[in-house]
Amino acid sequence: MRLRLKADGRVVELRDGQEFPVQPSPVQTMDNAVQGDSSHAVRDLRRRACLTQMEFAAKLGVPVETIRNWEQGKRAPRGPARALLAVIAHAPDTVFQALAKA
Repeated sequence: MRLRLKADGRVVELRDGQEFPVQPSPVQTMDNAVQGDSSHAVRDLRRRACLTQMEFAAKLGVPVETIRNWEQGKRAPRGPARALLAVIAHAPDTVFQALAKA
């Protein structure tokens, strides 16, 4: 499965040269969380993936302190990190597989 994050925040699946919308999961996504409390959204994403903070940090290629700061609300994910978390909310297995190959 190939996914693309569109500029407007939508995630689409690419099949046969066409784009098909990916329906968000019923749980809170990063896009929704940014409006409110992103610390809970990061924690929820990590817990849904059944990962510790250290494992999640390793998979994303960031220091564990970054994950802790996001979850404690000391900092908020911005730019590429925010986009990556939004894609993880839609297709975590695909993202983690792609990151493992990189």
